[in-house]
Amino acid sequence: MPDSQPAAIPEVDIRSLIPMQRHARIFELVGNLQPGGSFVFVNDHDPMPLYYQLEAEHPKQFSLTYLESGPVAWRVKIGRLPQ
Repeated sequence: MPDSQPAAIPEVDIRSLIPMQRHARIFELVGNLQPGGSFVFVNDHDPMPLYYQLEAEHPKQFSLTYLESGPVAWRVKIGRLPQ
């Protein structure tokens, strides 16, 4: 019988990166997403400014969902919307 479990969503912890590298890493991951794909990243602060930048550069192409909202860690899922 084939395994019908969905593929695990990749999770990337960016807290170890220096701040100026974090957005670059996220945008690299975003650039590799296929429609319907997603990843989760872990950050040490609320990433809402990142969402505004993402929306400005790629309007209505991505979703951002909070899975955990601090105070120590924020886990956020970014998904590329189906076309």
